[in-house]
Amino acid sequence: MKRGPPPGLLAFDHDMPVGWCQVTPREDLTSLGRSSLLARVDDRPVWSISCFYIKRSHRRLGVARALIEAAVQEARETGAPALEAYPIDTTKLTATWNLFTGVASVFRKAGFKTVARRKPHRPIMRHDLT
Repeated sequence: MKRGPPPGLLAFDHDMPVGWCQVTPREDLTSLGRSSLLARVDDRPVWSISCFYIKRSHRRLGVARALIEAAVQEARETGAPALEAYPIDTTKLTATWNLFTGVASVFRKAGFKTVARRKPHRPIMRHDLT
Protein backbone atom coordinates (compact mmCIF):
# COMPACT_ATOMS: atom_id res chain seq x y z
CA MET A 1 0.00 0.00 0.00
CA LYS A 2 1.54 3.24 -1.10
CA ARG A 3 -1.29 5.53 0.05
CA GLY A 4 -4.60 5.56 1.82
CA PRO A 5 -5.82 3.44 4.70
CA PRO A 6 -5.05 -0.28 4.85
CA PRO A 7 -7.88 -2.35 3.33
CA GLY A 8 -8.47 -4.43 6.43
CA LEU A 9 -7.45 -5.79 9.79
CA LEU A 10 -5.88 -9.11 10.78
CA ALA A 11 -6.52 -11.17 13.91
CA PHE A 12 -3.78 -13.39 15.27
CA ASP A 13 -3.62 -16.36 17.63
CA HIS A 14 -0.04 -15.93 18.83
CA ASP A 15 1.93 -15.75 15.55
CA MET A 16 -0.74 -17.37 13.35
CA PRO A 17 -3.22 -15.18 11.43
CA VAL A 18 -6.72 -16.55 12.10
CA GLY A 19 -9.02 -13.84 10.80
CA TRP A 20 -9.38 -10.81 8.56
CA CYS A 21 -12.03 -8.19 7.95
CA GLN A 22 -12.18 -5.56 5.26
CA VAL A 23 -12.67 -2.10 6.73
CA THR A 24 -12.27 0.93 4.53
CA PRO A 25 -14.15 4.04 3.39
CA ARG A 26 -17.37 3.01 1.64
CA GLU A 27 -16.43 5.14 -1.36
CA ASP A 28 -13.49 2.77 -1.99
CA LEU A 29 -15.86 -0.19 -2.39
CA THR A 30 -17.32 0.42 -5.82
CA SER A 31 -19.23 -2.89 -5.77
CA LEU A 32 -21.47 -1.53 -2.99
CA GLY A 33 -22.49 1.35 -5.22
CA ARG A 34 -23.67 -1.07 -7.91
CA SER A 35 -25.85 -3.09 -5.53
CA SER A 36 -29.50 -2.10 -5.10
CA LEU A 37 -29.55 -4.24 -1.95
CA LEU A 38 -26.64 -2.34 -0.40
CA ALA A 39 -27.23 1.10 -1.92
CA ARG A 40 -26.34 4.12 0.22
CA VAL A 41 -28.78 4.97 3.01
CA ASP A 42 -27.73 8.64 2.99
CA ASP A 43 -24.80 10.86 2.02
CA ARG A 44 -22.76 10.40 5.20
CA PRO A 45 -19.12 9.55 4.41
CA VAL A 46 -19.19 6.25 6.32
CA TRP A 47 -16.59 3.53 6.50
CA SER A 48 -17.66 -0.06 5.78
CA ILE A 49 -16.97 -3.52 7.10
CA SER A 50 -17.81 -5.51 4.00
CA CYS A 51 -16.48 -9.03 4.55
CA PHE A 52 -14.70 -11.42 6.89
CA TYR A 53 -12.56 -14.49 6.78
CA ILE A 54 -12.20 -16.52 9.97
CA LYS A 55 -10.08 -19.66 9.94
CA ARG A 56 -12.37 -22.67 10.42
CA SER A 57 -10.58 -23.77 13.60
CA HIS A 58 -11.21 -20.34 15.15
CA ARG A 59 -14.88 -19.80 14.30
CA ARG A 60 -17.31 -19.26 17.18
CA LEU A 61 -14.43 -18.18 19.43
CA GLY A 62 -14.98 -14.41 19.30
CA VAL A 63 -12.59 -13.59 16.46
CA ALA A 64 -15.25 -11.75 14.44
CA ARG A 65 -16.28 -9.75 17.50
CA ALA A 66 -12.65 -8.78 18.17
CA LEU A 67 -12.25 -7.71 14.54
CA ILE A 68 -15.44 -5.63 14.70
CA GLU A 69 -14.22 -3.89 17.86
CA ALA A 70 -10.85 -3.17 16.22
CA ALA A 71 -12.62 -1.87 13.09
CA VAL A 72 -14.72 0.51 15.21
CA GLN A 73 -11.54 1.83 16.83
CA GLU A 74 -9.74 2.16 13.46
CA ALA A 75 -12.64 4.04 11.85
CA ARG A 76 -13.02 6.30 14.90
CA GLU A 77 -9.29 7.13 14.88
CA THR A 78 -9.47 8.15 11.21
CA GLY A 79 -12.35 10.53 11.93
CA ALA A 80 -15.10 8.55 10.19
CA PRO A 81 -18.54 9.68 11.41
CA ALA A 82 -19.96 6.14 11.29
CA LEU A 83 -19.08 2.56 10.46
CA GLU A 84 -21.47 0.49 8.37
CA ALA A 85 -21.85 -3.27 7.92
CA TYR A 86 -23.92 -5.54 5.69
CA PRO A 87 -24.34 -8.78 7.65
CA ILE A 88 -26.78 -11.67 7.38
CA ASP A 89 -29.65 -11.72 9.87
CA THR A 90 -29.74 -15.43 10.71
CA THR A 91 -33.12 -15.04 12.48
CA LYS A 92 -34.70 -14.23 9.09
CA LEU A 93 -33.13 -17.06 7.07
CA THR A 94 -34.99 -19.91 5.46
CA ALA A 95 -31.88 -21.51 3.96
CA THR A 96 -28.15 -21.78 4.63
CA TRP A 97 -26.17 -18.74 3.51
CA ASN A 98 -22.52 -17.87 3.19
CA LEU A 99 -21.77 -15.73 6.23
CA PHE A 100 -18.68 -13.94 4.86
CA THR A 101 -20.35 -10.57 5.55
CA GLY A 102 -20.82 -11.40 9.23
CA VAL A 103 -23.83 -12.14 11.40
CA ALA A 104 -26.22 -9.37 12.47
CA SER A 105 -26.40 -10.52 16.12
CA VAL A 106 -22.63 -10.05 16.55
CA PHE A 107 -22.86 -6.52 15.15
CA ARG A 108 -25.84 -5.73 17.43
CA LYS A 109 -23.81 -6.82 20.47
CA ALA A 110 -21.02 -4.46 19.32
CA GLY A 111 -23.39 -1.46 19.27
CA PHE A 112 -24.52 -1.43 15.63
CA LYS A 113 -28.13 -0.49 14.82
CA THR A 114 -30.16 -1.39 11.73
CA VAL A 115 -30.61 1.70 9.53
CA ALA A 116 -32.12 0.02 6.45
CA ARG A 117 -33.40 -3.39 5.43
CA ARG A 118 -34.20 -3.98 1.77
CA LYS A 119 -34.56 -7.75 2.20
CA PRO A 120 -35.61 -9.49 5.43
CA HIS A 121 -32.26 -11.24 5.96
CA ARG A 122 -29.95 -8.36 4.88
CA PRO A 123 -29.88 -5.36 7.21
CA ILE A 124 -27.61 -2.40 6.69
CA MET A 125 -26.26 -1.72 10.17
CA ARG A 126 -24.39 1.28 11.46
CA HIS A 127 -22.32 2.28 14.47
CA ASP A 128 -22.32 6.03 15.09
CA LEU A 129 -18.80 7.21 15.90
CA THR A 130 -19.49 10.90 16.61
